[in-house]
Amino acid sequence: MSAPRVAFHAPLKPPDAERPSGDRRIARLTLAALERAGFAPFLASRLRTLDLKGDAGAQAALRDAAEAEVSRLVAALAADPPALWYTYHCYWKAPDLVGPRVARALGIPYAISEPSVSPRRREGPWAGFAAAAEDAIAAADLLLWSTERDRPALAGFLGGEERMARLAPFLDLGPRPGARAAGTGPLRLIAVGMMRPGDKAESYARLAAALARVRADWRLEVVGDGAGRGAVEALFAPFGDRVQFRGVLEGEALRAALEGAELLVWPGVGEGIGMLYLEAQAAGVACLAEDRPGPRDVVHPWRALPAPGDAAGFAAAIEAAAGDRAALAEAGRAARAAAERTHSLDAAAALLRDRLGALIGATAG
Repeated sequence: MSAPRVAFHAPLKPPDAERPSGDRRIARLTLAALERAGFAPFLASRLRTLDLKGDAGAQAALRDAAEAEVSRLVAALAADPPALWYTYHCYWKAPDLVGPRVARALGIPYAISEPSVSPRRREGPWAGFAAAAEDAIAAADLLLWSTERDRPALAGFLGGEERMARLAPFLDLGPRPGARAAGTGPLRLIAVGMMRPGDKAESYARLAAALARVRADWRLEVVGDGAGRGAVEALFAPFGDRVQFRGVLEGEALRAALEGAELLVWPGVGEGIGMLYLEAQAAGVACLAEDRPGPRDVVHPWRALPAPGDAAGFAAAIEAAAGDRAALAEAGRAARAAAERTHSLDAAAALLRDRLGALIGATAG
């Protein structure tokens, strides 16, 4: 029996987009999870319905493009409809203007992962797109939420959680790292983040403020680059050669850098899903972040996360890590085990197999 075909769409950025981003990466991971779950996903549409500026003219043009795309897809798929339409990420800047209409025309179930409802966007320059996102969410047979931050507004909008399920943030964890012995010498820290104004710059500033309070001996590798590198280097200049800048590392190079560290230190200002923390935990490294929605959803805690902006609390956590290196190594092992249970590609595939399979079966029946 052939695998059920699943039409896939990512309104914010298609998985084959040239420019890398976290959203492109999650779209690709979602396709991999669908395949592992036993489905046959295919990219049904590359249409991006993203409006970053709240431009009424741009939104009108995107609606026109969506009209044409719906017509094209219904004609192309009518003779051999997929078993289900799956949209990754639908929110007020990039609503799904295609999926619900194609699914309805073809008589197939419609699912969204990472849907987001923002009541305050019902007014202002994105009001029309916010309404369109809510229309798509209301039409979905299944809504797979990932972060606790999104769940309450989503449940309130729907009037309950009957059509909702949690698809925890996930990653292809790679091989389990070798046994990690308790560290000796200076505590080996690592921070990973692009260097640009805004939330990333604020995370670097908060990390520098915390490190200035740490009395224990430490060394820090900083992975990342960007237009704000000069400002970041100035922040860490007082620490001298205790800080090493590695530039951008990806793939196996990033994994090797993470495995060489004992503790990821990244406050996580503005982090949405926190894929960085999953990468570190996949490498068997404990994580330290501020107690924020993004990190909170994925960081396996080895101690209470410090409050946002609490430089003393962040420093105290680093001191505690330096004071018990054996416990820190065990925290890294526990973090990897937790990632395997909840945040692996296999865990995501199992959830998709169960929930999407039930939708397809109900429709076929």
